[in-house]
Amino acid sequence: MMPFWIALQFLTVLPVELKTMPSAKQNGQAILFYPVIGLLIGLILFACSILLVKLPTLLIASIILVLWIWLTGGLHLDGLADTADAWVGGFGDPERTLEIMKDPTCGPMGVLSLIVVCLLKFAALYVLLEQHLDYFLLIFPVLGRCVPLFLFLTTQYVREKGLGSSLTDYLPKVAGWMVFVITLSFLCLYKWLGFLVFICLIFLLIVFRSLFVKRIGGITGDTVGATIELVETGLIMTVVIGSFYI
Repeated sequence: MMPFWIALQFLTVLPVELKTMPSAKQNGQAILFYPVIGLLIGLILFACSILLVKLPTLLIASIILVLWIWLTGGLHLDGLADTADAWVGGFGDPERTLEIMKDPTCGPMGVLSLIVVCLLKFAALYVLLEQHLDYFLLIFPVLGRCVPLFLFLTTQYVREKGLGSSLTDYLPKVAGWMVFVITLSFLCLYKWLGFLVFICLIFLLIVFRSLFVKRIGGITGDTVGATIELVETGLIMTVVIGSFYI
């Protein structure tokens, strides 16, 4: 169970204390439990939407978004801001892009990316609740945590001394693909909207992966975090827009 607790501690702010220092192998195995942690987050968000159902939709959407950010400690938003700054400030140069990602300060493009993503997420959450599609809150965080699973399985980690290098080395490949496929199969429960989400997810994963490989030759922790945020936002938008046409 150690890999599960590692994943829970890393991906959430929930009070988890590890009794021993995790090994590189256990860190790699922890990625297999990322979708499970996503399900836990989704259950909390869905429960929140049920418990607060008598409140105005605007307020519920605000609370859910804040809760979503708080549960993850803003970890992926930090990666989004760093990636946005580096992508614009790097001017297409791989070394400069990676150097800017290391900078702890947040530049104007980083701030702008956070505003845009949070605004789109909030608006989409509002419409999602208005359309009585709040049960999709269960699956968005799960699919978001499939992002690192896919990227670490298919893409080189470019920082040799980074945490991600050990994750890539010790991630069980066969088990990883099984978890990825099984997780995506749950979209069948959502029928046509689920199929639409599946198409959108695969499209976004391929596009972002190709962009990272083209610019820096692989991925970093920041690009993985950025992809999680962008994929979650894209999937919420897909469900909301698709609900008006399907």
